[in-house]
Amino acid sequence: MHITQSTRLSYRLMEDSDAEFLYQLDQDPEVMRYINGGNKTSREDIHSIMLPRMHCYKNTDKGWGMWKVTVIETQKDIGWIIVRPMDFFSTTLEPQWRNLELGWRFFQSSWGKGYASEAAKHIMNALLIQTPNLTFSAIANEVNDASINIMKKLGMRYVKTYLHHDPLGDCDVVLYQIAS
Repeated sequence: MHITQSTRLSYRLMEDSDAEFLYQLDQDPEVMRYINGGNKTSREDIHSIMLPRMHCYKNTDKGWGMWKVTVIETQKDIGWIIVRPMDFFSTTLEPQWRNLELGWRFFQSSWGKGYASEAAKHIMNALLIQTPNLTFSAIANEVNDASINIMKKLGMRYVKTYLHHDPLGDCDVVLYQIAS
């Protein structure tokens, strides 16, 4: 699947060659604040955990994977949008193949400019053109107001607060969702 440019951004499915970009993004404690308490990700974890996990759900034809987001004007890579079936890595639930989880991580220098909302909305719309009648979900730490605001901008509504199960660690999250 190819996703066209949006107003300010371009998109490309990430590969192993993006390991250094992933590493650099995860070196800012503020970027990692609501993910793991602000701990930086090691290069070893990028190669032994993050990239292998990405390959588990990546499906080029369906548009599942991590989409690198680049500002067209400057050609600066600023973050990523993740697309995968909801509960893909759950330790207690089966993946929801028609309910796609959207997630995002962006360099702090790009925060507050609407890039994450623009990218997530554009990718969501591209997925809907290819596969109508999908549900989209997003989870976040319940005090991560910035991510919750993005969810609301996407038209998602609060569903519940719950303990999300993942082999990397369980965490309390809010779930927001929109059905097409």
